[in-house]
Amino acid sequence: MRTNVLLVAIGLATTLFGPAAQAGAVLDAVKARGELICGMRGDTQGFARRDAAGKYSGLEVDMCRAVAAAIFGSGEKVKYVPLEPAKRFPALQDGTVDMLASGTTYTLTRDATLGLDFVGIYYFDTQAFMAPRKLGKKSVRDITSASVCVQAGTTTMENVEDYFRANNMTLKLVAVNSADELRLAFFGGRCDLFAADRSAVYAARAAYASNPKDYLILPESTSREPLGLIVRQGDPPFADIVRWSLYAMIQAEELGVTSRNVDEMLKSANASIRQLLGVAPGTGAALKVDDKWAYNIIKQVGNYGESYDRNVGGSPLRIPRGLNALASQGGMQYSPPIR
Repeated sequence: MRTNVLLVAIGLATTLFGPAAQAGAVLDAVKARGELICGMRGDTQGFARRDAAGKYSGLEVDMCRAVAAAIFGSGEKVKYVPLEPAKRFPALQDGTVDMLASGTTYTLTRDATLGLDFVGIYYFDTQAFMAPRKLGKKSVRDITSASVCVQAGTTTMENVEDYFRANNMTLKLVAVNSADELRLAFFGGRCDLFAADRSAVYAARAAYASNPKDYLILPESTSREPLGLIVRQGDPPFADIVRWSLYAMIQAEELGVTSRNVDEMLKSANASIRQLLGVAPGTGAALKVDDKWAYNIIKQVGNYGESYDRNVGGSPLRIPRGLNALASQGGMQYSPPIR
């Protein structure tokens, strides 16, 4: 992300979080309010999108729904707040939102200096470029000089600069402030390349290109972009619920528990399934929620694979699981034991 944005966020973190926040304060406030306030990225098909009826859907929306289901027994008790990159950290730091599921890359500086904690990686992303097919280029390295549209306040800008510098390529950055401006600039012909996380590139092409077939997503991945769930430091009970809500979705997939068979699975003799679904008590008390917290997540939201297939893999994006497959299937997603 750009240095000035990071410095402003660090300053706010220092002001708000010099001493540790009172443990349990966020969770208590969420319960008293009766809803979770979740910070999202702007309109991004497959991850966070609002339809004409005002209903949100997407993989990141499901992350928020899972936390609400764990706390309240209902995944519908969520208020969604769309945030541009430059505003997401201040909104979490000042309490405008309770958590972020906003397409935010997990980095050392963000984790260590902002008074925030990344508590789980819900999507292993990479950075990508998109180009009009009429440009006649099949690789970024086929281009010696290019103008590149990027969004300010993201890790993309520095990554693009580093990549072009390392490969002795001439770069003209076209930096804009919002996702809408980024799409308008690229599809309006202001730049040769569109640069963002690969998930956002796929989403922009699928949802906003007049003819998606006119645009090619180039094969290079210039950086790894692990997208994390983020909470304020100082409230371990709330952080635990956010963390283990993600892990419950992953472990459910590992164990073959789905939204369709979860009621039947309550009868399973498998000790791990019984622990996950609260048939064997104990995990709810550890998280300060009902023992059926994971059952509620799986019943209402689904396991990780169901959410991925519904929003990303089986949607118009059709992004392969890749790194987001279970570890047992060659990916990087697996859950610590829930017991």
